[in-house]
Amino acid sequence: MSRARGTGESLKNFPLFTLISVIVLAFLYIPLVFVVGYSFNANRVVTVWKGFSLEWYADVLTNDDIQRALMNSLRVAVVATILSVLFATGLAIGLLRMVRAGRTFAWSLIMAPLIIPEIVFAIGTLALFVQIRAPLGVEAITLAHTAFCIPFALLPIRARLRSVDLSIYEAAADLGANEWTIFRRITLPLLMPGIVAGALLAFIISLDDFLVSYFLAGPGGTTLPVYIFGMIRNAITPGVNALSTLLLLVSVIIVTGSYLITRRKRY
Repeated sequence: MSRARGTGESLKNFPLFTLISVIVLAFLYIPLVFVVGYSFNANRVVTVWKGFSLEWYADVLTNDDIQRALMNSLRVAVVATILSVLFATGLAIGLLRMVRAGRTFAWSLIMAPLIIPEIVFAIGTLALFVQIRAPLGVEAITLAHTAFCIPFALLPIRARLRSVDLSIYEAAADLGANEWTIFRRITLPLLMPGIVAGALLAFIISLDDFLVSYFLAGPGGTTLPVYIFGMIRNAITPGVNALSTLLLLVSVIIVTGSYLITRRKRY
C-alpha cells in the first residue's frame, strides 16, 4: 500500500475508469433530464412533446390537494428535524465521553437505520404502531422520521465535534466555567456548522421519504411523495414531472447548502 501511495497513483489511471464513470453518471442523471424537460410539455401525454408550456406548474401551485400534502410533509420534516438534531447533538457529546468499547457498541446501534433496509424499517414501525394501537397519520410519521433521521443528523455533528481541540474545554474548566457555561459558550458555537448541516440533511431526508410515510399515512396524513405516487398510479401527466422537478430543486438546494456548510472551517 505504501508503494502505491508513493507513486501517486490515481483512480483515473485505471483501465476503463473514465468510461465506467460516464456510464454511471449518465444512468443517474439522464432520467432527471427527461423529468425536468417534460415538465414543460404542453401535451397531456407526457411522452409526446407538443410545445413549451408552464401550465403544469401553475396547476401544481394552485392545487389544494397538493398544498395539503406539502403542508403535511413540511410539518413532519420540521418537527422531525428539530427532534433528531436535539437527540443527535446530545448523542455526539455523550459518545465523546464514553469508554471506547461502549462507544463502538452505541455507535453501531445508532447507525443501524443506515444499514437496515428502509422497507424493513417501515414494516417494523407499522407493526409496532398496530401492536400498541397507536393511530396512524402525521404524528406517527413524525415519530418514525425522527428515529431514522438521527443518524443523518449525527454524522456531520460528530465529525465537527471530533475536529475540535479538547484542550479548549480543559482551559475553560480551569478558568472556572461550569458544564452549562462550557456547552453554551464553547461547545454549541463550535458545533453550529455541523448542527446546521445535520439539520439540512435530516430535513431533506424526511421531506423526500416515501416508504415509511406510505406505510404510516392514515386519514389526512398523505405527504407529498405519497401524493406523487398516487398521481402516477392514476395517470402520468406532465403535472407529475412538474411536481417532481420542484421537489428535486428543493432537494438540490438543501443538499448543496449542507455540503457548503460542512466544508466551512471554524475554530
